[in-house]
Amino acid sequence: MAECATTKLISNAGLPAERVISEFSKRKVLVTGGLGFIGSNLALRLVRAGARVVIVDSEVPGCGANRHNIAAAAGDLRVIVADVGETSSFADQIRGCSAIFNLAGEISHIHSMRDPARDAALNAMSQLRFLEECARQEPGVRVVYASTRQIYGVPRYLPVDERHPVRPVDFNGIHKYAATAYHLLWSDLGRIDARVLCLTNVYGPRLAIGLSGQGFLGNFLRHGLLEQTIELFGDGRQLRDPVYVDDVVDAFLLAGAAPIPQSRLWNVGGHQALSLADIAAVVSAAAGAPPPVCRPFPTEQKRIDIGSYCSDSTRIHEELGWYPRIAFEEGVRRSLEYFQHEFPHYLCAEDGDCRRILEAAAALRRLAV
Repeated sequence: MAECATTKLISNAGLPAERVISEFSKRKVLVTGGLGFIGSNLALRLVRAGARVVIVDSEVPGCGANRHNIAAAAGDLRVIVADVGETSSFADQIRGCSAIFNLAGEISHIHSMRDPARDAALNAMSQLRFLEECARQEPGVRVVYASTRQIYGVPRYLPVDERHPVRPVDFNGIHKYAATAYHLLWSDLGRIDARVLCLTNVYGPRLAIGLSGQGFLGNFLRHGLLEQTIELFGDGRQLRDPVYVDDVVDAFLLAGAAPIPQSRLWNVGGHQALSLADIAAVVSAAAGAPPPVCRPFPTEQKRIDIGSYCSDSTRIHEELGWYPRIAFEEGVRRSLEYFQHEFPHYLCAEDGDCRRILEAAAALRRLAV
């Protein structure tokens, strides 16, 4: 298991994010995509800090919105069902915001290739209209945007830093980069105060493990929980640097609380570069599932595969003090523990098959013994 040369693991003690979270107490904060995986974890942390949280989420099928994600704080925040580009129903909620955490959008690479126009509407045009409204309703408002490592395309070198050329290999990467550029341009024009996080593969509680197109980690966790064999495309030697969702939430909080930053775009990656085979083996072993197997790449996936990827997170460490805290093995353990108790909320709607749900429940009971 190779270690990314520019990231390291630290203890929970003294993490800067824990010191800045109090800055959001009693302040109005908007979270777009807040019913999804990362957005809901961020919204829950903000609620616990005493922020007045408003969620805007379109609940587009297949994009990961799940009301159960915010069940722990449902009475302490407001949810508005709307596309971020259709601002008429929530424009007044932008006014008075201390910060806007913008996580709305589609993340599926395969879906973007099958329907580029849909991806453009969700990830580019809606974002442009949203930022125009932000600048109109609350000039200079701080907006932290969830971009992706996919904008870089096939890495020319590892680890990938923020100076790496931008050349996406799918429409999702293109449209996410367009939205990234919108944020940065509006900031350069002085209309908003933008900060952009280019996220690597994020995993953890509330991941949409029951949906296709939500990333390989959700697929791995789902198969592990069902005690099914995880299948890898290719030889499994491709590298990734998974990052646990709590660490990603820390990065959003630090970016959202920082004064005028030195930079406006940062890579956010995990502690270690692990092969897909190692990642699958850790999940399978922790869940008590059969060992993973490799099979040939389907043509559709092969066309947009980027090979190995590992983030250089030096800039966000030096400028914001961020480090990943959670080792992958620990993150997998926490993820499995969460889904053991919440499994039906993440699979029933997608599977629609009572027999498989019952099999899953039996598997979880064996796992808990």
